[in-house]
Amino acid sequence: MRIATTIFLTDRTVTPVRLAHSLEERGFHALYLPEHTHIPVSRDTEAPMGGELPDEYGRTLDPFVALAQAAAVTRRLRVGTGITLVAQHDPIVLAKQVATLDHLSGGRLTFGVGYGWNVEEAADHGVDWRTRRERVHDHLALMRTLWAPEPAAHTGPYASVSASAAHPKPAQTPRELTPGRPLHGPRTLLGGAAGPKLFAAIAAHADGWLPIGGGGLTESLPALRRVWEAEGRDPKALQVVPYAVRPNPGKLAHYAELGIEEVVLQLPPGRESEVLRTLDEYAQYL
Repeated sequence: MRIATTIFLTDRTVTPVRLAHSLEERGFHALYLPEHTHIPVSRDTEAPMGGELPDEYGRTLDPFVALAQAAAVTRRLRVGTGITLVAQHDPIVLAKQVATLDHLSGGRLTFGVGYGWNVEEAADHGVDWRTRRERVHDHLALMRTLWAPEPAAHTGPYASVSASAAHPKPAQTPRELTPGRPLHGPRTLLGGAAGPKLFAAIAAHADGWLPIGGGGLTESLPALRRVWEAEGRDPKALQVVPYAVRPNPGKLAHYAELGIEEVVLQLPPGRESEVLRTLDEYAQYL
């Protein structure tokens, strides 16, 4: 099983360069970073974990800038977003950022995509909460139009682009959504809670699922696989990557029994000494 990590990198934590060096030296597979542009002080949206929202949510580094630093100082370490709030981006600009990072890293990017949880943050970006899922899917379709080898136009309900020259292209080769329908761009994993709506979106738009916390997979994986195969997707191509996991040997052994090949472990949002100490603890799982 490949062991990756995630962390809320902020202006107060270990730097991306130091962390990336330390991960690659120890043999970890990847570094994933979350995204929040800002956290409105006045909000009604509850924190996803309940209680007070930790300070690091409002201090996160931009994931694409931080991951570019990490990729630049490593050769094998993969980089990823966990997750990108696609609805909050201009999709033409985001397509350029994603393609550039995948190109410069030599195809090492995993594009983790999510719908978000913070209503007030999304509203400041002009996102209607009721239609955010449809907006994400439309943005992804536009981005893949720009990543395709030949210029093509996209006209959607939330975003449009004329047939355009758009380079660089992502380094990763296209996969098949279904026979004759290529999936352009980097490996794309969709985050969110288990359910028919999410599973249909994964089968239609992504390479797999990024389940936060990794709980309940014994029940949810068979349901996802049924939806995936009903969409005509290759059963062997589905990728499920439990994310932000607090590890123990039994939990990782259970994932292995389920056929999971990669897991993302949560690091503390701390200074260099605390983060490196945790890496040394997690090294037992490599």
